[in-house]
Order: sequence, then structure tokens, then C-alpha cells
Amino acid sequence: MSFVTDWVGLIVQAVMFSFVGRMIDPSKLPVYGGSRATYMEFIAIGIAVGVFVQISLGQVAAGIRQEQLMGTLESVLMTPTAPATIQIGSVIYQLVYVPIRTALFLVLVAVSFGLSFQPSGILPAAALLICFIPFVWGLGVASAAATLTYRRGSGAFGLGIGLLTLISGAYFPLQLLPHWLSSVAKLNPIAIALNGMRQALLGGAGWSQVGVDILTLLPISVCFLAFGIAAFRRAMRRERRRGTLGLY
Repeated sequence: MSFVTDWVGLIVQAVMFSFVGRMIDPSKLPVYGGSRATYMEFIAIGIAVGVFVQISLGQVAAGIRQEQLMGTLESVLMTPTAPATIQIGSVIYQLVYVPIRTALFLVLVAVSFGLSFQPSGILPAAALLICFIPFVWGLGVASAAATLTYRRGSGAFGLGIGLLTLISGAYFPLQLLPHWLSSVAKLNPIAIALNGMRQALLGGAGWSQVGVDILTLLPISVCFLAFGIAAFRRAMRRERRRGTLGLY
């Protein structure tokens, strides 16, 4: 049922934006590879990446929270199991399924709405998405650290990622934002990933152009991943020292 409702929700969202796109002035949409994208082509990639971020971010914290509520977190963390094993083990299904889900969604939308994606951009876009995963994973692990300490502390991270998504260009071009905000938004890792994937899938950009986005995004992703891991380890040490791992 979770699988079915997830896909129904995606399809409903795509249909809703297809009607919204009829109200959009085409001249406001960006140009990729010399051709102006339709709103449905623009938004399809935004939906795919936006949902990818939301699901990936929430799964680690949700896994920790579920262990807390079931009363099994303390017994698991008291074993010699490495923290990374616990983090990855709680979301291994999503790590495999979500990227496949993203690709299948783009294929389904392209066929259903007659969208034009460039086959030559598939591999560069996939490489950019892989470089983007550590950024989302790092935020997810940091959210899990907040959950471990405050039990319901992941809400602040949800708000933060919502703001990042809002100014990422997922649902509207960044050029529509005030100049000062659009300049800042271009440094947003989600915006970097979205722009690179759109350049590849809509404009047929090759490795030379997408490579710039990859080189920009990869150090940011590594730093956020390191931050998330450090935060989780510190939170776990704190809870063990206080003897509060079993509280929920």
C-alpha cells in the first residue's frame, strides 16, 4: 500500500503541475541547449529531485525514531555494531529504491506528457545525482543526531530543507527571485544539482559542462556528509554518557 500510494501521489502531483503549466508565460522559462524548455519539462526534474531530497532526508531520522519508540535503540547501540552500519542498515532499501524511483518517474512522465529528454544527458545527470547523494545523506544523518538527542528535533531540519528547496529553482526559475536572493540561491547545492541535471537532460550538455557542476557540488557534499557523521557520533556519545539511550 505504501508503494502504491507513493506512486499515486507522484502521478497526481505531475498532473496538477501540468495544469499549472498552462498558466505559465513560456518566455519566463529558461533556455537549455538553445531551446526553451516547457514548464512540464522544467518541473518534472524539479519534482523528481525535490521528492528525492525529502524522502532521503527523512529516512535516517525516521529509522532512529522508530527504534526509540519500539524500545530497541538502546540494545542495538550497546552492541559492537558500527554507527555507520546502523545508519545505512536502517535505510538500505531507500538508498537502492529512491534513485531507481527517480529515474522511472522521469521516464513515465516523459512518455505520458510527451516530454523531450536528451538520451546523451542521462549518464552526466546520473553522475551528478550520485555526487548529490552525500549532501542529502549528511543532512539526514545530522537530522538523526537531532532525533537521538531531542527525540523530535528533526522538525528544524525539515524546515531548513524546505527553505533550501524553495530557493533551489525546483518549481520556478531562479531568475524570478529578487536579484540578491537569486545570487545566493545559485550557491544552494540543490540548485546546483537541478541546474546541471536540466542542462544535461533538456539541453544535452556533455561531461565538460556538467563536470563543472560536479566539481562544485562534490566538495560541498563531502563536507555535509562529514558534518552529519560527526554530529551523529557526538550525539551518541552524549546519550551513552547520560544513560538516556533508552528514553523516547
